[in-house]
Amino acid sequence: MSNFGIQGQLLEVTVVGCNNLKDTEWISRQDPYVCLEYGSTRFRTRTCTDGHKTPVFQEKFVFSLIEGLKEITAAVWNSNTLTVDDFIGSGKVHLGKVLSQGFDDTTWPLQTKTGRYGGEVRLIMHYSKAAKPASSCAPSAPPYGMPPVPQAPVYPTNSAYPTAAPYPTNSAYPTSSPYPTNSAYPTSSPYPTNSAYPTSSPYSSYPPNSAGYPPSLYSAPPPSTYPPPPYPPTSAYPPPPYPPPPQASPYYPPGPYSGAYPPPPY
Repeated sequence: MSNFGIQGQLLEVTVVGCNNLKDTEWISRQDPYVCLEYGSTRFRTRTCTDGHKTPVFQEKFVFSLIEGLKEITAAVWNSNTLTVDDFIGSGKVHLGKVLSQGFDDTTWPLQTKTGRYGGEVRLIMHYSKAAKPASSCAPSAPPYGMPPVPQAPVYPTNSAYPTAAPYPTNSAYPTSSPYPTNSAYPTSSPYPTNSAYPTSSPYSSYPPNSAGYPPSLYSAPPPSTYPPPPYPPTSAYPPPPYPPPPQASPYYPPGPYSGAYPPPPY
């Protein structure tokens, strides 16, 4: 539905509040209220006592739309008891958005008599006869509770890509072992097993036999001297006590003289 044919349709306008209003009081706090004018229809909110620069109203009004008239005039005043009310500021509210989309929540600026900034007023407007425009974009996520939509695979699955293994399995590559198994390589042991080398252990006996390779450079020690006798010898262990026991000696001390004593003179 276009904006044409709005004659007599209802428009809901909610006055939420004001911000940063011009202060018209010198001593006390000001008491603001809002007036809305659309054609010959006028509405006035209650007075917000001591609202000062940030009054809150939360009042809703219903206007009967007029064909070709798409503006509402909003004016804010300060209520006085003994003198005339003070004008704070006014502004134009455009209805193009609410008539096309059905909803508008906007803060509108106000101007003083001299054209300076006088604050702002917030209005929320609803129009039920507006045709909701179709969304050009799909929602970013499905509604809660709906099953997920199956997604197409990210990568193609045609024959140009392998489906089972990323590497080819033709005859050019081995299927079981990466090394060839022909006669040029041993199948069980990497070393030859011919008769030139012993099959069980290269060091089976000592000394090596005469058929071994290479021949020994040193001859085996005689059996009488190998292995060497233990040290000290068993016959001298334990060692004799010190000092040695007295024994008879032919030299000291001298024995009794066997001849005549004293000897004969010469």
